[in-house]
Amino acid sequence: MINDKIKIADQLCFASYNVSRLFTRFYENTLSQFNLTFTQYLVLSILWESEEDNTLQSIGQQLDLASNTLTPLLKRMEDAGWILRRRLDKDKRQLGVYLTNKAIRERRHISEEISKCVSQNIDIEKYSAAKQVMEELEDSLKTMLYETSSTKI
Repeated sequence: MINDKIKIADQLCFASYNVSRLFTRFYENTLSQFNLTFTQYLVLSILWESEEDNTLQSIGQQLDLASNTLTPLLKRMEDAGWILRRRLDKDKRQLGVYLTNKAIRERRHISEEISKCVSQNIDIEKYSAAKQVMEELEDSLKTMLYETSSTKI
């Protein structure tokens, strides 16, 4: 029998869904001045933070996005002058993704604009505590999904 006491407003998944949606809107309000979407910002963040060459595959793994979702996004970023995509010399099957001078030059400005919004509107201690809880929840859910999928095999 289904528990009638479980209301959508009382479920963590609904709260998480709403927070995710609001974070996306929050960031996109700031990123719109750079003509970037939230997901494009995440791609740039990966490239800015990485000390190694990145490929379509490695970015997809970090964002948990399939190549058929990531490819058009990267094409739009390349068309806008944020990245370059090139086949790797050592493995022509791999598509390398590189920052352009524009992306390198705009990094500080984008980071400052994001930081202004976050620091003005969110208590940093609460933010850090919430981030830790979310990371623990993510790990737990991944473990549960792995255990569920491996027992069905």
